[in-house]
Order: sequence, then structure tokens, then C-alpha cells
Amino acid sequence: MQQAPSRAELASVVPAESIGESLAAVTQRSLLFAVAAVAATLLATLPPASDSGAPARKAASGVTGATEGLVTTPQAVGAASWGPGERYGLGGSWLLRFDRGVGLSRGFQSSTSTAGWSPVSVPSAWNATDQSKASMTGTVAWYRKDFELPPAAAASTWIVRFESVNNRVTAWLNGRPIGSHAGAFLPFELALPARVLKTHGANHLVLRVDSRRAASDLPKAGLWWNYGGILRTVYLERVDRVGFASVQVLPRLPCPTCDASIEFRVMLRNYSSAPQNVRLKSTYGGLAVDLGAAIVGAGATSTFIKQATLPKPQLWSPASPHLYDVTLDLALGPQAGGAEEWRPAGHYFLRSGVRSIGVSPHGTLLLNGQQLNFRGVGLIEDSKDLGAALNDSIDRRLIAEAKNLGATAIRSQYPLGEHLEELADENGLLLWSEIPVDKIPPRYLADRSFRDRAVAKLRENILTNSSHPSIIVWSIANELAPEPDAAQGAYISQAVSAAHALDPTRPVGLAVAAYPSAGCQAHYYAPLEVVGLNDYFGWYPGPVGDLKNRNGLSGYLDAMHACYRGKALLVTEFGAEANRPGPVAERGTYAFQQDFVKFHLNVFATKPWLGGAVYWALQEFRVRPGWGGGNPRPTPPIHAKGLISFSGTLKPAYYDVQKIYRATTQLRAP
Repeated sequence: MQQAPSRAELASVVPAESIGESLAAVTQRSLLFAVAAVAATLLATLPPASDSGAPARKAASGVTGATEGLVTTPQAVGAASWGPGERYGLGGSWLLRFDRGVGLSRGFQSSTSTAGWSPVSVPSAWNATDQSKASMTGTVAWYRKDFELPPAAAASTWIVRFESVNNRVTAWLNGRPIGSHAGAFLPFELALPARVLKTHGANHLVLRVDSRRAASDLPKAGLWWNYGGILRTVYLERVDRVGFASVQVLPRLPCPTCDASIEFRVMLRNYSSAPQNVRLKSTYGGLAVDLGAAIVGAGATSTFIKQATLPKPQLWSPASPHLYDVTLDLALGPQAGGAEEWRPAGHYFLRSGVRSIGVSPHGTLLLNGQQLNFRGVGLIEDSKDLGAALNDSIDRRLIAEAKNLGATAIRSQYPLGEHLEELADENGLLLWSEIPVDKIPPRYLADRSFRDRAVAKLRENILTNSSHPSIIVWSIANELAPEPDAAQGAYISQAVSAAHALDPTRPVGLAVAAYPSAGCQAHYYAPLEVVGLNDYFGWYPGPVGDLKNRNGLSGYLDAMHACYRGKALLVTEFGAEANRPGPVAERGTYAFQQDFVKFHLNVFATKPWLGGAVYWALQEFRVRPGWGGGNPRPTPPIHAKGLISFSGTLKPAYYDVQKIYRATTQLRAP
């Protein structure tokens, strides 16, 4: 069996210092603090109280013993980083402690002492290496960041942005509540009130994070491992009265040789207590664009919409992912009757690619007028040592492994992290972008408020990520009931309309379980432009045993093509578990997986109208305790369908997939 060396993933885990080492490192002046630090270190190593619901503390990502001097001044993010110009990194050193049922009553939210807190490096999953049932269930923990503001004008507004926190968050600044949020995988922002924020001296930002999920949550419980914590980057942003609330840069390409039309949709928010006269300008590559001026009322927003023509654009594609630098600059001008000049007040940077994506009348998926036949991989962000709190090095390795495989597309079941999406842009990888509306029971979709929450997630995803050229489909859900009812039909219609209103340049899709027994659902799926089929013929039995015989795959695909005329059909999942050597007829062996992928890919190759196929998944990841995945000899909680093991070894099927992917023409003339 051909194998590659194991990947040694970078871990930020720093073992807690011993008591002796802690005491030896302390001066006489800080002896009192040292005693508290030792006590905190001992407390951090104790298991939670039996009634706390917290998982046993293993080597949580980035946790060390308590230390002195944790107050920091955030450092500026580089000017060429995607997002607002005046941002500061607020990750790195934070403090962490578990609730154990006493956090609120003991005033953790207003704590300024380090006693009982342990340092942690953010991003962080506190249960990164804990595979217990309690870990999966979730618990409550507290994060704290002690920081001083960078030098700034007195009129500045400060905002903290979290790219992803799981799951429910309540935040305090210097002991005062400042906001809350629910749901992972999409960013949220909290304004730091001027009446509470200290312009000089230490500020204490405290988060109470509850990682427990309910069946009605988005995402709901039980889909992938439930990593608790601040899982992605944190920023501090300075705003001079008016800031960027959302930025969409949407290129349109009428034909492969046409000039491009660049549509700007930029929402600005006035954080001040007085109306502001605002002017907005942009550059797209070498093209200068004036988006105009407007008076933005106190506490209000204003959206600037403008279209500009880019002559003879260089196109973005998997083979040539050309990107244009885009800048947005806002200036504040004189108030009515004032004589002052316009002055710079904000800057935003992103990178954009010109390409078209659409569905032909015959149901083929077209990129820049050429027919897509992509081959891709599924991806769930997970690391043996860091959990879902991936670092930049792991992000780059995942992208490199997908490219090395010959893949030109990635699908996840939730919005990927900002860095992974930027890497996809740079490397020409197509993204199926999905919100975590996954396997939702019909009784929840029957609730209009639930549907509204799901559509709100879709809107958030589009407003956050629509400037990425790599994203080719907005997916509204994964594996809802295979035989839809009126409530699911209402959700599909509502979601598709919302997506088209915010972004008319991309098709909207849905991933469904490929069950022959479900039949043709053309009526309920009518609003969709793309239907993704999760294909497990020859692996799972299906609801009535109709997947047992893999030879039914070809006929099923033909039937779906006949049913959904005019829609693009993709295979959004196919895969088989493999965790051991053994005969080809034995499910769960490497040989079975090799035979499985070759059979399915050979069938896909006979369907010239198929828009693409995604192997599920690139790498193994944790699912939940007791996970079997159809494997008679599973290794729970590991999802063993990955082509790369959790320890980083390439399985034999990786090379079979690589050979076929590289030999497949993934973009061709229609």
C-alpha cells in the first residue's frame, strides 16, 4: 500500500507549567500573584464538578498555566488584508475558565483578577482533543481579553468582530453587558459603548460561551463534533464616525469576450449622534469608480449602489485565477453651510475576480461560457490537535492537498473560514457555499419563525461572502426531507428569492439525499437552479433498501436528469468508509473504498450533462460518539470516509481519485 508520511499538524498546545517552575519564575514583588497563579493552574487541571455538564479538561488548544502581564495593546492588521483598513488583531492571548454552574453568581463577567483563569491562545476550541460524550454535548465557558486601546482620535467608535464563536455568546465590557449572538460559522460584530470603554488603561472584554446545541438551533446538535469556543479570528476595528456595514462587489460578464460590468453594493453605517456627509470612491484594478455622496442620518445606514464597466477583463478560472485589487475609500465632508474640506475617514480592501457562472437552458453549469464538469472534495474544518480552530498553516495544507488531488472544487456544509475562502480565490478552487440548515425535521420547517431564521442565515452568508469569485453556488440546505411538503416548499421559495435579491449573479442550489424512492420532486424544487445529489449507492442501504445495489446509480442519475430538465445536476457527496486493510468485498477496508470510488467516478464520466462531483470528504473528521457511518468495524467518532486519515496519512484511494481527477477534463466547450 502506497503511503505518504503523516502530517504533523501544528499545535498551539502548551503544557501547563509545574508548580515549582511557576514559583521559580516569579520575583519577590509578585509572590502574592504567584500563589494565585499556582492555585489557578491546579484548578485548571481538575475535572469539572459532576453536575456542571462540562467535559473533562484534556490538553485544550492553547491552554497554559496562568501568567502575569496579560494586558496587551492590539497590533494593526496589514493594509493588504481583506476588510476594513483600520483593524487590529484581537486574537492571541486570552483567559479561559469553565462555568461549572457558578459563573454568573460569582461575577465572572466583571472579574479583573486572574485567579481561576488560565491563559489560552485564540482562536481556540476548549475541547479540541476531548472525544467524550460530555464534550460533544457541550458546556459553558468564559473567555476574557484584557487590552488597552491603540492611540486614536477621541471621536472614534470601536467595534469587535468575531468570525465564528460556538454557540451562544453573551458579552460584557468592563462589567457592563454589550450584546449577544447565537450560531457558529458566520461573523458578528459588537460595538463597544463609549460610556463603558476606557480610552486609557485596561479594558476587560468578557464572553460567556455556551456550546450546547438544541435540535432547533442552526446548526443543530449532532452534525459534526461540537467544538466550543472562539473558533476563528477576532478583530478590533476603529471607525471614524462612519464605517462599512457590508461590501458586495459583483462582476457580471455577458460573454467570455465582453467587457465586464462591476456592480458595487456598499452599506455604510453612521455610528455617531449627528448626520454625516459621506462620499465613497473605489478602484477596481486600474479603474476608478465614484460611488457618489449622501447624508447618512445619525445611527442610520445608507447603501451605495453603482455599476462600472471594466474593458477587456482578465478572467478568473481554476486554470488562471486572476484577481483584481479593489479599494473603497470613504470621506467625510462639510455639514450644511460648513466650509471644511472632505477628509479621509475609512478604507476597505478586497480582491475580486471577473467570471460568469450560470445554468444553460439545457441544464449545464457554465463558467465563463464553458461547461463545468468539476471534480471536488468535501471539507469539514477539523484538526486532531486544534479541533475546528484551524491556523493558517493547516488552511494552506488543506488547499494544497485538494489541488494535489486534482480537485477544482470544495464543498462544506457550512460557510468556511475567511482565510480558506481567500485561499480558494487565489488558487482557483470553486466553492459550493452552504448554510448549516442540515437534516431539519419537517415540524421545524413548518414554523415560519424557524424558516425566517434559516433565511436570515442565508442573507448573512451572502452579505459576508459574495465578493469571493470562488463561490459559484449559494446552497440553502443539506438533506431536508427527501419527499418535501408544503412547508419545505415555502422555505425553498423564500430562500431562493432572498438569495437572488442580494446576489443575482449566482445560481441557488440544494443538496438532497439521492433516494430513488423519493421520486421526482420537480414541483417543490422548481425555484432552484441547481440540485445536488448526495450519492451513496452501494454503501448505505437507503430508506427502503434501494441503495444496496450500486448498479442502480446510472439509471437513477438519468431519471433525475429527465426530471429536472433545465436545472444543473451535481453529485454533492459520494464516499465510503475505510479504516483498515482487507479484501475488496469487505466494507470498511481500503480495497473496498478504492473499488467504490473507481466505480462511481466511472459512472459519472458517462453523464456529459453532469456539472460536477464531490468526494465526501478530503480528510477524516470527528462526527459524534458512536458514529458508524455504515462501517461494520467503525472507529468512532471518526468519519472515516476521508481520503486522508485523521493523522494525515494518504489512503490508497487518494491515489485512485487523484489519477481519475487529473485525467478528467473539468472545464470544456459547451
